[in-house]
Amino acid sequence: MKFINLTRRTEIGANSYCIEAAGQRLVLDCGMHPKEEGEDALPNFRALGDRALDAIVISHSHLDHIGTLPVLMRRQPNAHIFMTEATAEIGSALLHNSVSVMTRQREEIGVTIYPLFTHRETDRATDRWRSCPMRQPFTLAGERARPGEDAAGITAEFVDAGHVLGAAGIILRAEGRTIFYTGDVNFDDQTITQGAAFPESGVDVLIIETTRGDSPLLEGFTRAVEERRLADAINRAFTRGGCVLMPVFALGKTQEGLGMIYKFRREKLVGEFPVYIGGLSTKMTEIYDRRALTTRRLLPRLQLLEEVAPFVLNGKTIQDSPARAGRVYALSSGMMTPKTLSNIFARRVIENPQHSIFFVGYADPKSPAGILKTAQPGELVSLDPDEPAQPLRCQIEQFQFSAHASRESIVRYVKQLAPKKIVLVHGDVPAVEWTRGTLAAELPGSEVIVPRPGVEMEL
Repeated sequence: MKFINLTRRTEIGANSYCIEAAGQRLVLDCGMHPKEEGEDALPNFRALGDRALDAIVISHSHLDHIGTLPVLMRRQPNAHIFMTEATAEIGSALLHNSVSVMTRQREEIGVTIYPLFTHRETDRATDRWRSCPMRQPFTLAGERARPGEDAAGITAEFVDAGHVLGAAGIILRAEGRTIFYTGDVNFDDQTITQGAAFPESGVDVLIIETTRGDSPLLEGFTRAVEERRLADAINRAFTRGGCVLMPVFALGKTQEGLGMIYKFRREKLVGEFPVYIGGLSTKMTEIYDRRALTTRRLLPRLQLLEEVAPFVLNGKTIQDSPARAGRVYALSSGMMTPKTLSNIFARRVIENPQHSIFFVGYADPKSPAGILKTAQPGELVSLDPDEPAQPLRCQIEQFQFSAHASRESIVRYVKQLAPKKIVLVHGDVPAVEWTRGTLAAELPGSEVIVPRPGVEMEL
């Protein structure tokens, strides 16, 4: 069994990994780097050389896992493509949105290679995708595999990862061995998404994310307490005569945020107030609502768009939408990338001490959101290189509603499995190193590996 880490560096970026076993070869995930542009946003496909792929298997539809799939499909025309049904529906919408974003970036910042693929190519790509149910093994040829039977080559199986709608861990079986790739995982229930339903034994090689490896849980932390803290903070912001901006990802964090607002209203923790979301967030929420009764989730009958009734902003209407008191603006992007709704709105509220910005999830430290999270009151902050820096005078509060597993739950799960080999991925260097050191001490009988980018290794 061979493994190649196709990311360019040890970090959270364009996630992609190649596995070879039993005479077959597949790639797990095919992401786009959220902080890079052009060719640098791609995984290191050159590390594949002239290897032909039998399959590409996608864990979920966040762009750092699916964002360059049409490019790899173009280079590997004979590979079969697999993902869950929800991931296919969401992924199609996100890739089309990505084409529009790249086209705009070509005009605005002159990246001549953009778009990396077109709307037409995306449509052709999605026609080749094969949707597979959770817990149903399949072969890389797309045939159903019967559990317990020895199939030639590699068999794969999706299991619920508890991250966002459609997200799955991927179990691979070949040559009498079991490899398990977690993708992005959360072992704890969120407001809508239930925690992961992962295998509890029988894994020889575990490939696991380490996103939160450098962030310990606060003592006494519970999600219920954190939700109550958010409700109280919203009330304080409104009493102060301000509004609340929550930078969120269109997929996952928006829907969890709307779910919390629904619960706050039902439990009388807050009053009625207007909520605003973006256009792409609306498309994602429509998919969540359509699949409410057919996917594993909490609040299965909740229709978010009907019950919470958010107003929709887009690139045009945001210009005519001033910050109004007593409102929550749950706008993407979660990293507050320049020119996105959350970035535009943040520059509108940052100098007003009545208004608040609430961070409810992960933000890369070098992103505008990451910079703002660590800024001091009164400090000049540049949220957009094309705009002047502004003094931070609004209220900044941070909450822990990550869709990624805590490092404590990662360690608990790995200790339970006690696999022979543990491959650490999807983490910045400090997160990976903490996880590596902790697991090496806790599991002396296991080999803990941080795979070097672009280097083939034997599993």
